[in-house]
Amino acid sequence: MEELLKAEHLDFVYNEDQQDGKQVLFDVNLSVSPGEFVAVLGHNGSGKSTIAKHFNAILLPSGGTVYVKGIDTKIEEKLFEIRQNVGMVFQNPDNQLVATVVEEDVAFALENLGVPSDEIRRRVDEALKTVGMYDYREHAPHQLSGGQKQRIAIAGVIAMRPDCIVMDEPTAMLDPKGRREVLQTIQKLNRSSHTTVVLITHFMDEAVQAGRVVVVDDGKILLDAPPKEVFSKVELLKSVGLDVPQAAELAFELKQSGIPMPDGILTEEECVAALEKLLKEK
Repeated sequence: MEELLKAEHLDFVYNEDQQDGKQVLFDVNLSVSPGEFVAVLGHNGSGKSTIAKHFNAILLPSGGTVYVKGIDTKIEEKLFEIRQNVGMVFQNPDNQLVATVVEEDVAFALENLGVPSDEIRRRVDEALKTVGMYDYREHAPHQLSGGQKQRIAIAGVIAMRPDCIVMDEPTAMLDPKGRREVLQTIQKLNRSSHTTVVLITHFMDEAVQAGRVVVVDDGKILLDAPPKEVFSKVELLKSVGLDVPQAAELAFELKQSGIPMPDGILTEEECVAALEKLLKEK
């Protein structure tokens, strides 16, 4: 199966043409296949958001190549096609909302593309239902909560029907309820609609939900594996300034104390089940 997104030997330098240019990505090799849900983790300044912006051609490589459905992102005349294939959702939903009514906001990009009005109506309704915001279609976006606004921003991207959505820390500015709402929307998109999702995050509980976790440190790929494998490397993750899910850390500490906990524990339920099993065996 051909990769939907692919970075080959990707280097990136901010202010490349100036003396104070700073290299932030070093020989990054990363690919994402259709239908995957990939979480990209890293501390602030690690380069994870810079990688994300290459997949939508917001940034172009200083070295190496990035492909979207086989298209080199440096081909300027292909920019529109690239951005139709890969939608972006950012941290602050207020920066992506442009209209005074929810349904008009979701329709905005479609209208600019000249999509027929009946097709716009169908896509807007479908997108709002997908994110659970159809009942708010006639509301003003500024009256909504942060989580609701972010779901409207996601609906605006969904309506464009991209193959992939790259989300750059979409829950960073939200309260726990808003985070849950947005994460549930992301999971639904991936599982029900088979939309490819690349989620840039620093929340461990969000990364646990992905099928694959990529850890970025100082502009390089440190780990790329399923969540159970990545979060079993507690000491390595802590050494680069990252936490692990609480259940994984507890299991690690118990194991260090000589209690034979199994590998791959990520959730509280898994931790409780393992402890119950050990108690019964005793």
